[in-house]
Amino acid sequence: MIKRIFISAFFLIGLIFYIAFELKLSGFGFTPNGKVIGVVRIEGDILSNSMASAEKVVPALKKAFNSKATTAVILAIDSPGGSPVEAARISFVLDELKRETKKPAYAVIQNVGASAAYMIAMHTDKVYASQYSLVGSVGAVLSTWDLHEAIETYKVRQKVFASGPLKAMLNPFTPSTPEADAKAQFLVNTMGNRFADELKSLRGANLKADFKYNTGEIWDGLGAKDIGLVDEIGTIESVISAQQDTKMHDFGPGSKNSGIFSSSVSEWVTQNMQSALKNIVNNASDYELG
Repeated sequence: MIKRIFISAFFLIGLIFYIAFELKLSGFGFTPNGKVIGVVRIEGDILSNSMASAEKVVPALKKAFNSKATTAVILAIDSPGGSPVEAARISFVLDELKRETKKPAYAVIQNVGASAAYMIAMHTDKVYASQYSLVGSVGAVLSTWDLHEAIETYKVRQKVFASGPLKAMLNPFTPSTPEADAKAQFLVNTMGNRFADELKSLRGANLKADFKYNTGEIWDGLGAKDIGLVDEIGTIESVISAQQDTKMHDFGPGSKNSGIFSSSVSEWVTQNMQSALKNIVNNASDYELG
């Protein structure tokens, strides 16, 4: 009798967690109680296979903006940059969600918000940074290794057959050519200037007049504020505390309370399951012994 009750109880617990897992995959989640500022984290390199990828960040953005409890969304940024295409995907969705929900978005740069990370930040309504943050690096970079002299030392050569003189221009095992160098520099100049033009389009009113922003430089938070890359000096705590009667809710990616259950709800479920199981066992024992 006790064995059957144990099996039934464990089956019930397994079923509940299976349903919770399926709901999580379907994008269902509990709505935070009261008014909250939704926090979406962009941390680490912005790459297609990282936690800061568009595949990870975009769903978190949608949950944050579409939650009825959120009054605003903060992008907590701590990233040196990465892929401009990933940043463009995130920025596009950010612009769409701001327009659809009419909710403001703020970027809070923590340790670093540079290159592609700043590219995302400049799409928000206001950019914050600590005085100790590193901000900027507006520009582009294209790099490759030049190993042809190293392999020549071992009398090794690579034969490359390309359909055009620039088809294999980034091959590290063959000598570069003036044409290839000129093309590579043209590409990074074009993308760097495009970044600077987008900055001017989005934050033109805040930028310092006659200042060259596309040098790839990085500034501390105060320096970035002086030239208009940052609107105010602050941290995520100070930004949230300035909003009266509003608390933070972390939407991820990878946050501890962005899943199907918040930590408090998980604890409540666990405690009630343990209590119920204990009562079942006690009653069953009494019945058997009686």
